[in-house]
Amino acid sequence: MASTDFDAEIRQLTATMKTIGQVLDLDAMRTEIADLGEQVAAPDLWDNQENAQRVTGRLSTLNGEMERFTSLESRIEDLSVLVELAQEEGDDETLAEAEMELGRIHKSVESLEIRTLLNGEYDAREALVSIRSGAGGVDAADFAQTLQRMYVRWAEQHNYPVEVFETSYAEEAGIKSTTFAIKAPYAYGTLSVEAGTHRLVRISPFDNQGRRQTSFAAVEVVPVLEQTDEIDIPDEEIRVDVYRSGGPGGQSVNTTDSAVRLTHIPTGTVVSCQNEKSQLQNKASAMVVLKAKLLALKKAEEKAHLDEMRGDVQASWGDQMRNYVLNPYQIVKDLRTGHESGTPQAVFDGDLDDFLEAGIRWRRGAEKAEAN
Repeated sequence: MASTDFDAEIRQLTATMKTIGQVLDLDAMRTEIADLGEQVAAPDLWDNQENAQRVTGRLSTLNGEMERFTSLESRIEDLSVLVELAQEEGDDETLAEAEMELGRIHKSVESLEIRTLLNGEYDAREALVSIRSGAGGVDAADFAQTLQRMYVRWAEQHNYPVEVFETSYAEEAGIKSTTFAIKAPYAYGTLSVEAGTHRLVRISPFDNQGRRQTSFAAVEVVPVLEQTDEIDIPDEEIRVDVYRSGGPGGQSVNTTDSAVRLTHIPTGTVVSCQNEKSQLQNKASAMVVLKAKLLALKKAEEKAHLDEMRGDVQASWGDQMRNYVLNPYQIVKDLRTGHESGTPQAVFDGDLDDFLEAGIRWRRGAEKAEAN
């Protein structure tokens, strides 16, 4: 155990937590929690359900962040006491346990530190994720569905709710496109680094000659809008089409023309929704998605970073941001950050946190370099 300088490690962790606390502005957070608590206690809170949901949701988020911070502080203090007692008694077994806990705390602090980097205008929002198959035929459609499952599994591992708005199935296998929301604080800031072209290399299960196939899929991530966001869309700029919802194999979701497709004529932006039985509900959900995409487009154009925010890519050779190689070797590698994993199946099963953290750090570095 002599190889681990616990005192130095704990001092560094304490210093890092102090910096994180300053960035999070804990005093302001406590003040806001107290104010929101008073609003929640008001007897007329639920007279306005939308405001009540906003207030209770914000309070829950802040309480969660505060608990996460204070819990980590307590773990560091407990570790310090544990190490001191074990060193006094020469208890190597307890010191071994302390070293494992030290590693776990380091990981937790790094994860919390990432949260402080999510300070963009919309980073705290929920995320709308759209995936579409690109070059590669049926393999690309299958890959697009694999990516959808990957993000859903990631959300499930973190207990984040997912709402699927629309899925367009391909004829043979997989999907042509899908749009779904991941409903969690900072989901947009976290997942926005996933926007771009993803490339898969594998022996195609759809090729009877067993040849290696390269396929592509595009991922777009935009923030979910709130009522305070200003985005006005004149009725004459929207074309509304209704059609019958359908699933894989041609099975109908229902027997009425309840699915809705909205086209924003000036920009050519198209969104669809078919998850509800009611045409009116589907239209309302589609408007949520359309407004979110148009707001992202507007902000991106203002900053001259359209590709960055919309993930507006061709999903083909030359513009991929991550490679998933299953043959002749197995590796997942992010081409921007250099981060990689030798276990693609774990990544496809939702093990994305390391890639997301690397992406967030890379983005912050790129922003700082651009500012200078």
